[in-house]
Amino acid sequence: MIFIIKDLPLITISEMSYTYPNGTEALKDININIYKGELIGIMGKNGAGKTTLIRTLNGLIRPTKGNIYIENENINEKTIATISKKVGIVFQNPNHQLFANSIEEEIKFSLRSFKLPQEETQNRIDKILEEFNLEKYRKRSPLNLSGGESKKLAIASIVCRNPEVLIFDEPTLGQDGKEMEFFINIINREKNKGKTIIIITHNTEFAYEHLPRTILMADGDIIADGPTQRIFENEPLILAASLVLPQIRQLCIAMEQIGFQEVNNLNSRDKLINYLQDFLRSNLTKA
Repeated sequence: MIFIIKDLPLITISEMSYTYPNGTEALKDININIYKGELIGIMGKNGAGKTTLIRTLNGLIRPTKGNIYIENENINEKTIATISKKVGIVFQNPNHQLFANSIEEEIKFSLRSFKLPQEETQNRIDKILEEFNLEKYRKRSPLNLSGGESKKLAIASIVCRNPEVLIFDEPTLGQDGKEMEFFINIINREKNKGKTIIIITHNTEFAYEHLPRTILMADGDIIADGPTQRIFENEPLILAASLVLPQIRQLCIAMEQIGFQEVNNLNSRDKLINYLQDFLRSNLTKA
């Protein structure tokens, strides 16, 4: 007899609830398993509990009830400093985590708790500044950076620590096309390293094209958890989460209504363009 043992989850959230001191119940009996190397989106309207959920993952707030396990260890028993070596969070507003006098000092401070030799610390600083195209701003104050550069620095200050889990809160908000491309390259690079990546986002276009799994939240509850494409095929669920269907999905629904076939898998611009090009070639040849 052959036994197949499924990989244990990297993160297990079990019957976890959180109530704020004012009595607001932000999370209600949350149960989630997240596996190593997953790329996951958490979506829902403001106040759904998304940010509260991720703040419990690095110990910034502690569950009122239930437990969180990372690599089978209960983090309720760990200090924030210990948890942050495994879990790094990049917040929506980079100014909430940038405070050093220079960009170089910002990265250096982020690495301080690792107690690395001076030479290794400097090597990490130099490498991350080069990877994020921030080397030329090395001595500049974070306060003098543009919004996009501030977000880059906030991400760099977490990535340099090489945590097992990377969490991003609304990373695409206010980003132009070039900045979006840069961020997508970052998450692809980190995923290729085996990192587990969790992204809070309202950007349904981004989620539909780039995030394989989505967790939908509403009023502190998880109302759906599964493959992103399947979730976005369920319009009542999307409405319950106060989201809007991605434009590509809306177009595919309209195409299906007028007779186009096999359009459900068109979840990216490139796939849609290729489909339409093949359709036109086929029909022009017949004509």
